[in-house]
Amino acid sequence: EVQLQASGGGLVQIGGSLTLSCAASGFSFDDYAIGWFRQAPGKEREGISCVNCGYGNIYYADSVKGRFTLSSDNAKNTVYLQMNSLKPEDTAVYYCAVSYSNEAWIIPTLYEFWGQGTQVTVSS
Repeated sequence: EVQLQASGGGLVQIGGSLTLSCAASGFSFDDYAIGWFRQAPGKEREGISCVNCGYGNIYYADSVKGRFTLSSDNAKNTVYLQMNSLKPEDTAVYYCAVSYSNEAWIIPTLYEFWGQGTQVTVSS
């Protein structure tokens, strides 16, 4: 059974940093696309980063490029999202997700399995 456990969210000040973790069980990260998404209140779910998803390299949305870094520890079957220089507009529930397809791109509907989400709040 595929399971994803996201953690690491919290309250941080503008300009601060957080690292989100997504621990997986029931499959190996090597074989699937892994994506990070976020959803702010009243907004659609936004894809922000993915790996093995069809872009060739790790994909970053323009909104987070240069500030967020996706990495993985295959031994721990865990993917991380290092978030730096956080802004109020980064406030959202963050989700990790897995797709069987390596061409899931950053399209939420192409990801079959989702973690439970972790809240990130950036305030002044």
